[in-house]
Amino acid sequence: MSSGTRGPGHTPSTAGGTGAGPEVPGTARTRGDEDGGTPPVGTRRPRPELPALLAIAGVLGLCLALVLFGVLRGGGEDRAEPGVPTEPVTYEVTGEGTADLSYQGASEQGTAETVSGARLPWKKTVAVPRGQSPVIRITLGEQGGQARCAVAVRGRHVQSATASGGFGRATCSASLPAPAPEPSGSPSA
Repeated sequence: MSSGTRGPGHTPSTAGGTGAGPEVPGTARTRGDEDGGTPPVGTRRPRPELPALLAIAGVLGLCLALVLFGVLRGGGEDRAEPGVPTEPVTYEVTGEGTADLSYQGASEQGTAETVSGARLPWKKTVAVPRGQSPVIRITLGEQGGQARCAVAVRGRHVQSATASGGFGRATCSASLPAPAPEPSGSPSA
């Protein structure tokens, strides 16, 4: 047998090797196997991206929970902003048929809510921020007719007006007291 050929059962010498003993057929040994270099074939290392993926999933789950909390809690259209004192205002429109309505809702900015083609009679109570002027405007359609608007603050009738004829219009309004001034930081005696 020549030095270049190996026969069955040949065991390599350890003279020039690593001194670790005979090699097992089918496994490749590399330098550093014994000292933690390259792991043996079939060994799994922990994936460094797994903790990052878990952190991202946690953040997304938290965001989803906050959104669901906001949706389930409700963002009612007739709700005033927190901390702003309000007064209950009742708008009422009597008559027959339909009318287009525009009224002051709970918005602190004073934006109007609109109802197109409201069936009469119509009534709604909202919390209007103090300092705002609750107002309702009614507009009749081409067929006309007659409709009456009324505004009540804290259950007390304040104003009413009547619209009649084709495209008749009427406006009812009231005044709410201004919010009370914030107490000063002075100590009480």
